[in-house]
Amino acid sequence: MTKRVLVVDDEPNIVLSLEFLMKRAGFEVAVARNGSEALAALEGSPPHLLLLDVMMPELDGFEVCERVRARPDWKDTKIIMLTARGREQERERGLALGADAYVTKPFSTRELVEQVRLMLGES
Repeated sequence: MTKRVLVVDDEPNIVLSLEFLMKRAGFEVAVARNGSEALAALEGSPPHLLLLDVMMPELDGFEVCERVRARPDWKDTKIIMLTARGREQERERGLALGADAYVTKPFSTRELVEQVRLMLGES
């Protein structure tokens, strides 16, 4: 079964590159352009993993992460937070809210793909 990844980011160039990267790695990819779209996308068939930007309009990544972790039916969805905000305090907040990993931009695409594969048991 192909694992599903939901890319959540409001920056079109980042969405395009992450979508391409994940598809090339063999994952099924869906896209949400803000936190509200991400939560709506989770309602149908939850993805196996979220690539979740922190800084977004409406609901930021911290709020989305917290809401995902509050729902028992989404407990198995892995969350990798992606952000340009690399301060230790923000990293700790993301992990405390339930993110499985916190990656700062810019990041190595090879390392990100490897991390996604490891989290999804694909390596």
